[in-house]
Amino acid sequence: MQYLITPQSFNKYSRLLLPIFSAAACIFFLAGIYFALIASPPDYQQGETVRIMYVHVPSAWLSLGVYLSLTLSAASYLIWRNPLSGIFLKCSIPIGAIFCLICLITGALWGRPIWGVYWAWDARLTSMLVLFFLYLGLYILYMSYEDEEKASRATAVLAIIGVVNLPVIRFSVKWWNTLHQPASVMRLDKPALSPEMLVPLLVMFAFFLFLFLSLLLLSVKTEILKRKNRRVSANIILQQNK
Repeated sequence: MQYLITPQSFNKYSRLLLPIFSAAACIFFLAGIYFALIASPPDYQQGETVRIMYVHVPSAWLSLGVYLSLTLSAASYLIWRNPLSGIFLKCSIPIGAIFCLICLITGALWGRPIWGVYWAWDARLTSMLVLFFLYLGLYILYMSYEDEEKASRATAVLAIIGVVNLPVIRFSVKWWNTLHQPASVMRLDKPALSPEMLVPLLVMFAFFLFLFLSLLLLSVKTEILKRKNRRVSANIILQQNK
């Protein structure tokens, strides 16, 4: 287990997976653009505005998924003190923040013609804004430490505390009377969306997912290289001072 989660093993497998994930992201992006802008019909109520959904919903799903994944990395770091888990934690934060920001911006653009305002203090919107601030707080907290071990430990604790916001986001439309529509895809019964809209949505989600995996692998590889170079530089300086 320890061998599988070392920087050396990660570099070995990432060289294989990164081209695959990148190619898949490109393929699903092209397919998603076609299905979302050409093949899918306009909504009978929202018209062409509904096409914002094909960016808004996948970015919202990834915002939650990335936070859940970094929470697992945080727990792994606190339990086993594995440096690779700390690197995954650090590299996931800015990517998740970008997805969350895309979700908030597209939600505002979608809400203006539907609700008449760009922003309302709706329970779902407010809890998503809290998630964005959590991402920013994690990033600022990590960057405030010079020591990487202390930064990973403090950020991991805050990440685990912040995970309580995820069920609030997920069930906010059930717990409170909100403007936001209830779930249309992740339901116990069949999805409420027609196949003409569900297929483009899932294709765009696949694009966002493979984009995240590609960015994460690339970011982790870069971070491992940076830390290796810093250790080499520190050893050279130490040798020169002897």
